[in-house]
Amino acid sequence: MSNQNPLPLYEKCWYKHSFKRVTDTLILVLLILLLCYRVIHINSYSDPWFIALICESWFTLSWIFIFTAQWTPAFVKTYPNRLLQRVQELPRVDLFVTTADPVLEPPIITVNTVLSLLALDYPAEKLACYVSDDGCSPLTFYALQQASNFAKIWIPFCNKYHVQVRAPFRYFIHNPEDDSTPEFKQDWLRTKDMYDHLSHKIEEASRKSIPWQFDGEFAIFSNTERKNHPTIIRVIWENKERLSNGLPHLIYISREKRPKHPHHFKAGAMNVLTRVSGLMTNAPFMLNVDCDMFVNNPNIVQHAMCILLDSIGEKEVAFAQCPQQFYGGLKDDPFGNQMVIIFKYIGAGMAGLQGPLYGGTNCFHRRKVIYGLSPNDVDEKGNNIPSEKELKQKFGNSGELVKSAALALKGRTYSAHDDINLSNALEAATHVAGCGYEYATGWGQQMGWIYGSITEDIQTGLIIHKKGWRSEMCTPIPIGFTGCAPIGLPTAMTQQKRWATGMVEIFFSKHCPIFAMLFGNLHFRLFLAYMWVIDWGLRTVYEMCYVCLLAYCIITNSSFLPQEQGLWILITLSIIHMINTLSEYLTAGLSIREWWNNQRMSRIRTVTAGFFGFLSAIFKLLRISDTVFDITRKDESPSGNGVNNNTDAGRFTFNESFVFVSGTTILLLQLTAIAIKLFGLQPIKSGNNSCGLGEIMCSAYLIICYWPLLRGLFARGKYGIPLSTICKSAALTFLFVQLCRRTIVD
Repeated sequence: MSNQNPLPLYEKCWYKHSFKRVTDTLILVLLILLLCYRVIHINSYSDPWFIALICESWFTLSWIFIFTAQWTPAFVKTYPNRLLQRVQELPRVDLFVTTADPVLEPPIITVNTVLSLLALDYPAEKLACYVSDDGCSPLTFYALQQASNFAKIWIPFCNKYHVQVRAPFRYFIHNPEDDSTPEFKQDWLRTKDMYDHLSHKIEEASRKSIPWQFDGEFAIFSNTERKNHPTIIRVIWENKERLSNGLPHLIYISREKRPKHPHHFKAGAMNVLTRVSGLMTNAPFMLNVDCDMFVNNPNIVQHAMCILLDSIGEKEVAFAQCPQQFYGGLKDDPFGNQMVIIFKYIGAGMAGLQGPLYGGTNCFHRRKVIYGLSPNDVDEKGNNIPSEKELKQKFGNSGELVKSAALALKGRTYSAHDDINLSNALEAATHVAGCGYEYATGWGQQMGWIYGSITEDIQTGLIIHKKGWRSEMCTPIPIGFTGCAPIGLPTAMTQQKRWATGMVEIFFSKHCPIFAMLFGNLHFRLFLAYMWVIDWGLRTVYEMCYVCLLAYCIITNSSFLPQEQGLWILITLSIIHMINTLSEYLTAGLSIREWWNNQRMSRIRTVTAGFFGFLSAIFKLLRISDTVFDITRKDESPSGNGVNNNTDAGRFTFNESFVFVSGTTILLLQLTAIAIKLFGLQPIKSGNNSCGLGEIMCSAYLIICYWPLLRGLFARGKYGIPLSTICKSAALTFLFVQLCRRTIVD
């Protein structure tokens, strides 16, 4: 009987949050009442009233998106102890690590991520780690070579002492316990000394303009440029003996780049990794992580396999997404970029729907899904697989890749008993990593990581959900992966601008969630959740209009806020929304200060990074300029001492980026409007159409939110807003005030 009805490998559990449901519903009701009030009184007010109605209609729609997304939160409980009872042999898993710039993404960070993957508590002969270096850096290659030597010591040490955190720079933060055995202390010191030596060698190499002679294995890096070089693939280590407790395969890949060939940013790199790994190891599952996301739970692969190998999940679940969690975060999250609440509420809410979004990292993929297979095409006998001619049209002219793809689509990938020789596949792998290989194929269009947006992760996950696949959130204890969040304002703005640009690109593309819901199999509630994510790039238009409308009304002595009964709707809405958001932070164990920092940064981020991200996408759509993929700087110290040595950590620093012009302009607008009110420079009006206390209070609230920018107006050096930015903002403010006065005269 137990064989006929085996115990499940995972089960979905549901959270209960009655209080949050009540407050969310009250907010929605009040928003609708506010809109009704505006519609009823629309003839009694002027144009600002109508503009406010449009903006608040979008805010209401945005709340409907988030309201439905977090209504039924869920989490997955996995049972890895049942895994070997269900499957005869654990499947292979290919591990992908992506890096693009050795300056912005120091090799020691990539090395720690790779070491944590190589030390996974999973049979080594079932793993292969592929590192994509889009910077074509000999320094990265050198660092990986040195890391492979250290891994031969690190992996046995982790296995012997059951090390939990397997990134050395995090593990060696803490000294051994006093009651540890002498043998452990001796091994700990020896291993730490070797890691310190590794770090020192990589650091010394990075300080030199030419860290080595370009001969031997490094000869191929001579005369190469970051955006102009041939394909470089090197097998740094091959587990030829197929030892289960040895060192997994480690392969370095730098795909070919040429100036006149589009490389499609990270999506292009991921597709090259998929093709090369398909030729070399062809594992049925693939894990991709960013270079700064190391393994925090050595059993994370087993937890993910519970989801992907379950009898139901095998035919329904396309990928298992692990949430992003950050270590060493700044106290109280001053830049509002640790996203704890988003993952706790929105992520859990989506887990209760068709599944969470693909977050671009910490995700286990099913290879045949990446190859374009739909749930309806799943056939255990492989009868629904396209013909060889059709496969060649989709996968390209590599016969070896077509054969491996056919095996993957049939679910017959290599096993641990197959004779795999990585060196024999180098020639074919180099061919499929060429910059011209994808022309006239389905890569980036019908399969693989989808092109067209710099947020390729959201777009690729959307296409997968459109086909009818589900996804699951993998949240074991401890969490599977941790990484570092940006610790500086310019870096955080760069990241937010890129996200906003990508969301707008998706909205105006053929992959828009609206089309996926109407013409695909995207569930309606997950469609609304996707729209909330896409709204990240769109809401800047309405919020920018709203804050400018506020300044306009004060300058022209007009009103856009409700009066009398309508004002009480607005006050009640504000209070309940504040209670709702504050309770989210307190329930998650966060401080009131962190809540305020996130509220403040939400206002700043929308009119700065969000605004220019929106403009960047619009310029691309109008063919005025191309999208630029801005790499987020990784600021974590490689020493691993647990102390952030950056003296600017937590402090607001500024540069001459245009991102700060819009935020500074909005601040100057509010200050100018308040000054005009205080000095009595407004035109005289009477009745309900004149500016009231509500507009003044809202303007004061915005000034408080923009307090870091206000301090930047008077600070010096990197802590002050550059004079050029202030001058541009002052000119825009002067122009806005003059336009406001012209409307008064007219």
